Amino acid sequence: MARTTRRRFLQASTAASASFAIAGTKSSGQVLGANDRVRIAVIGLNGRGSSHLNGFGGLKNVEIAYVVDPDEKVLNGRLTQVQGKANGKNCKGHKDLRTALDDKNVDAITVAAPNHWHSLMTIWGAQAGKHVYVEKPMSHDIAEGRVAVEAQKKYGVVVQHGTQRRSNSGIAALHEALKSGALPRLKIAYGYCCKPRGSIGNKPAGSPPSNLDWNLWKGPAVIDQYHANYAHYNWHWFWESGNGDLNNQGTHQLDVAAWAIDDDQVHPTRAMAIGGRFKWDDQGQTPNTMFAVAEYANGQSVMFNVRNVNHSGYKRQVYNEYYLEDGSRITGEGSYTIHRPGKSPEKLKLSAGKVTPGGNWASFIAAVRAADPSMANGTAMEAHRGCVVGHLMNNSYRLGSQMPFNAKAGKFGDNKDAYDHFLKLHEVTAAGAGVPEDKAKYTVGPWLTFNPKTETFTGDHADAANALLQDPNNKGFEVPTVKDV
Repeated sequence: MARTTRRRFLQASTAASASFAIAGTKSSGQVLGANDRVRIAVIGLNGRGSSHLNGFGGLKNVEIAYVVDPDEKVLNGRLTQVQGKANGKNCKGHKDLRTALDDKNVDAITVAAPNHWHSLMTIWGAQAGKHVYVEKPMSHDIAEGRVAVEAQKKYGVVVQHGTQRRSNSGIAALHEALKSGALPRLKIAYGYCCKPRGSIGNKPAGSPPSNLDWNLWKGPAVIDQYHANYAHYNWHWFWESGNGDLNNQGTHQLDVAAWAIDDDQVHPTRAMAIGGRFKWDDQGQTPNTMFAVAEYANGQSVMFNVRNVNHSGYKRQVYNEYYLEDGSRITGEGSYTIHRPGKSPEKLKLSAGKVTPGGNWASFIAAVRAADPSMANGTAMEAHRGCVVGHLMNNSYRLGSQMPFNAKAGKFGDNKDAYDHFLKLHEVTAAGAGVPEDKAKYTVGPWLTFNPKTETFTGDHADAANALLQDPNNKGFEVPTVKDV
């Protein structure tokens, strides 16, 4: 796909003729003035796609030029809505995003399609010279995430990840303080994705509805046969199309946790996970209960907790915590309390951290106007760092073996902190969710060792784990290699 050269923008300042090179590549184009209209195509119109339309559609001088979805009913409904507004009256609807990519008047695309499409749409967008706002997770597997990073570098476009917490100056402030030495050193960045969900039941295989272009919905994902649990939300719980709640809602908390790790630590060096899909007896494949840990070469760790099985007294937890080397714990989101050993909790007073202002929608448009990828609140590389943590954990789980559901199932070696946190999850799952001891099975994943530089697995289980680095793709929807991007 050829890169577009369309850049007919007004020069609003002396900086308007400046180029913004990334990693030695050519600029993605000239700076847009504040009065230049940014024309975007929104791809994927359910769920987050609706949020994209409302978020970007409410910004000054942003035009919704295209809406794209393979479901004709969804597409026509959204198109009617958009065309009824001033900034969308000329909007076009299409089921194939390549129509919008071929339009030289489109400046940016926003991606709210299922996970298995995220990287390829990002890559295609970059190759077409379009800036990209891509929903979390940016990648469905490790290898395609790296290709998306390299595509951004090569074509110099803005890529911003849909992790809204990257636009929170309070979170940025805490991470800056942790890394500057203003606070005791971080030991564990902990994330929770504990929100109640229910069974998806079992849907028989059959023909897709006539309004759905199943070939376009699948795109790169190799899926044997259609069933109604794929469209339009429960695809999250199948490995071919989703990543489970760990890299669904959990991507937000994983990204925050990875953000807190020292900047010189690109990826973890080993990871493991334990969990299961308890109580529901349904068609879903991904775990509804999981504890996972990823360790970095500098001794820091990311730990994560997924707990979806609803029960009486369920405690919803969708946030992050920070455990420090001096025994302190930091809680909160955006504003924080530090719990020091032997002392009363204390509110932290921090100056605002560095983010591009305007929230996640306006910050992306500001970066597009400036043609400056570094302004993105959640760059392609930052997205990749956070997503890889989740992929490592999921890959361990996918290679796991069955063991009796009891407190002895967790095998964490010398990582006592990991075992202690696993026990907390186990107790809630047993006593709260009512999973019976020794009458159910945990899936216990192996420790996987990972080379952050080559982004490949090493050591025991390397062959099986490296087979999960990249998903197979359908013809016509192949993710290119780094060399060919």
